Amino acid sequence: MGSPLSSKVALFNAVANKHIESQAVNPFSNDYKVGGLPKPKISKEDYGRPARGSLSEARGFKATQQVCKEMLELCEIINKQGERLFSEKEKPGDPRVVISFGELFSIYTVISNKLVGVLLRARKHKIVDFEGECLFQRRDDDVPVILIKPIQEIREMFRDKVESSPEKSSEEDSHSDDSN
Repeated sequence: MGSPLSSKVALFNAVANKHIESQAVNPFSNDYKVGGLPKPKISKEDYGRPARGSLSEARGFKATQQVCKEMLELCEIINKQGERLFSEKEKPGDPRVVISFGELFSIYTVISNKLVGVLLRARKHKIVDFEGECLFQRRDDDVPVILIKPIQEIREMFRDKVESSPEKSSEEDSHSDDSN
């Protein structure tokens, strides 16, 4: 074997060469060469998304899981603290539950300061509905916030979303490899 110094020099040169190669394709680098680069092949599904298996992808999935948990928590609060929109006699089987924004705000601010953002995200997922673009404290205290879907369906939807993330499946794969 070579000397410890020569192995360290070889390791340094390998890292340096890898850095030079990565800078050659970095459009923000001074070493960027447009003519010598192959055109990247990106599918429609992968366009605008981080590379598979990258830390950015993992952070994205973690953030999605956190948002799902916050939306589920919001829906649980509306379901528990709200009132049915119609009685069983008026509309049998109607799962909708309603609560005023002011009441929801006073309950939810103890838990989190992101109520309006979570409400907007939940409306985008067609879980809740309310009038207007955005709700403001005091001005919109009387605006009804309606939970559209049954709470059990919402729980299953978010459980499926969290369990279907690649982060979860890769963890399960690594655990199943350990057991073999």
